[in-house]
Amino acid sequence: MDSILETRPEPVANAELLRSLGRLVRGLSALFWGLPLALIVCAQTASSRGDWLKSFSELPRWLGTLAAMMPSLASTALLVYGLWQVGDFQKQERVWRNALDRARILSLVNLGLSPFVYWYNRIPANGFFLVMVLLLAFSGLLFLGSLNLVLQRLGAMLPDEALRLEIRQFTALNLRLLFATLLVGAVYFGLGQFEDLPRWLGGVATLIGHGSAWFLILLVLLPLAMTMALLWKTKEVILDNVFGAQQ
Repeated sequence: MDSILETRPEPVANAELLRSLGRLVRGLSALFWGLPLALIVCAQTASSRGDWLKSFSELPRWLGTLAAMMPSLASTALLVYGLWQVGDFQKQERVWRNALDRARILSLVNLGLSPFVYWYNRIPANGFFLVMVLLLAFSGLLFLGSLNLVLQRLGAMLPDEALRLEIRQFTALNLRLLFATLLVGAVYFGLGQFEDLPRWLGGVATLIGHGSAWFLILLVLLPLAMTMALLWKTKEVILDNVFGAQQ
């Protein structure tokens, strides 16, 4: 495959390629900043530490509710925006488009579920809101995995061999960690549905519950950080090899 970053002789085609690469860079930047922002905002809003939402209580009720939901909506919308910017690149590549479309669907699901973190904070005893927040967490993990697949397809189209190898290695590790996170979560919540467990199963549930913070750090924050690093490095490689060459 010829390098997609080569300068084409046709001025119109070259200008179109540069515009699509510019949108690709903007999209990667939006994804880089949107990932940690969405995690922090949604977790803070859903948790009991979301008392900062009380600052909106002085507003009219409908306006205060809308203002309180805006942070989670805006942070997840930033991810949708980033993927739509990235989608302007190499529209004719079928495998790339399929991976991108899956990530787009999951980003829209996250956007639609994000207001429920506010309602769960307001009414934590409501079972429906709890299910929606858990569904958002599950969809968020799937989104992070699909974003790694998008990076794999993008790296395969870029001419930098070192970047391609790095993306392949780290995305494979990220996908394994995310699968382990889903597996641990399924086991923990599955065991929680039964009252009379054998002693060894009860011990497993207790161990997972007590170590939940460590599981979060190792199995969620680690692939999140590596995904952010890959997004940033991919953006820098494009800037150095394309836009730096224009100077």
